[in-house]
Amino acid sequence: MDIDKVRGLTDTEIEEALVEARRELWQLRFDLTTRQLTDYSKIRQARRKIARLMTVQAERQRAGSQA
Repeated sequence: MDIDKVRGLTDTEIEEALVEARRELWQLRFDLTTRQLTDYSKIRQARRKIARLMTVQAERQRAGSQA
């Protein structure tokens, strides 16, 4: 999910996507620990997805507090 798609989401959709992305990261870390994860780049992708979601969320909070 790129940043343009994230900016197109509503606040509630961002919250839901953030919960899902964190759950996905937890599952990837669990799979890594149990040696079931074969594609290690998925961890990096999940972390970046979380960062994108949190960035847009913070931008909106700053914009809301200034208005």
